[in-house]
Amino acid sequence: MKCVMGIDMGSFRVKGVLWCQGSESVTFECPSGGDFEATARRAQKELLLISGRSANEIVGVLSTGYGSKSVMFADETRSDIACQCIGVHALFPSARTVIDVGDLHSKVFSLDENGAPLKFLLSGNCAGGSGRVLQIIAKVMNMKVEEIGEVSLKSKKPVDFSTGCVVFAESEAVSRLAEGVPKEDLLAGIHRALSSQINSLAERLGIEEDVVLVGGGARNPGLVKTLREVMGRDILVPEGPHMTAAYGAALLAGSLYNFKEM
Repeated sequence: MKCVMGIDMGSFRVKGVLWCQGSESVTFECPSGGDFEATARRAQKELLLISGRSANEIVGVLSTGYGSKSVMFADETRSDIACQCIGVHALFPSARTVIDVGDLHSKVFSLDENGAPLKFLLSGNCAGGSGRVLQIIAKVMNMKVEEIGEVSLKSKKPVDFSTGCVVFAESEAVSRLAEGVPKEDLLAGIHRALSSQINSLAERLGIEEDVVLVGGGARNPGLVKTLREVMGRDILVPEGPHMTAAYGAALLAGSLYNFKEM
């Protein structure tokens, strides 16, 4: 049986999708770690184990993401925006604006009715505009980043952060905690600050509906809620929003071998 694989080597996590003709796709993810090449090979091995397939059945591998060139067994490499557009379009054909909240950057890009990318904007070098700020604030509060979204939803009085810079936001969070401000109010405030930066980026690009939110940040219910409020519009979130680039990479690899749709 012929199979293809899509590997999204992100700076924080690696995501993989294995798709074999006549069967459902399987997925795997784990922290990227310090050795991207070794992590990519682990993802390849785990996908084969989960699916029960052999390496000989893989006819094509396409890599994408921050560390895509470290996927030494990949046959092709494409940009994460190209793969995101393909993945999102397959899930939401009506999508015209995509917001990708990643570990290092947030991106906003538009796509046409065929899923082809049109234009994009990237957040600045400061981590205050990406998912990294949530990791830093979670560490300040001695919490797991996976927990902070749910906790933020309990807020009754979100804190107004006076800066979008992650360094000053961290310092401000420490000071507010010392003053006895509830964690949920601090977390709601940092989610709103990040949402405001993302919204500004989207407005600069130009927003056209439907809007889809992907990336690791889209797994955070607090960010999804505040971003909808700040943007004042509905935002679609796929199941497994962090997997869309890997899914798109697998789809693109499949198109090279005339696979049917997943």
